[in-house]
Amino acid sequence: QVQLVESGGGLVQAGGSLRLSCAASGRTFSNYAMGWFRQAPGKERQFVAAMSTGGGRTMYSDSVKGRFTISRDNAKSTVYLQMNSLKLEDTAVYYCAAGLAAWFTLDLRNEYDYWGQGTQVTVSS
Repeated sequence: QVQLVESGGGLVQAGGSLRLSCAASGRTFSNYAMGWFRQAPGKERQFVAAMSTGGGRTMYSDSVKGRFTISRDNAKSTVYLQMNSLKLEDTAVYYCAAGLAAWFTLDLRNEYDYWGQGTQVTVSS
């Protein structure tokens, strides 16, 4: 089992920045690919960003590419999502996830076995 706890969400104005963190415990963190997904009200959970086990591969959705950066610190068992130039449409609950996804399937929700409880990000005008 892997337990994931997100933090860092909050209310920010459009154009601002937030950094989300996801602390993992349980099994060896470095064995898992880590991803961030988000879910807005009335919408399906969608892929945001992900990083392979060793950090050598990253993947981003087109909607956040160039604005968001995923990183991981295996020594701290933590994955981060730096979000810059936030837009109103980035408002959602953000979830981190851990799984054994191959680098070419990092964006597939069903490749992830463990999920955090989510953290709310609200972008205001």
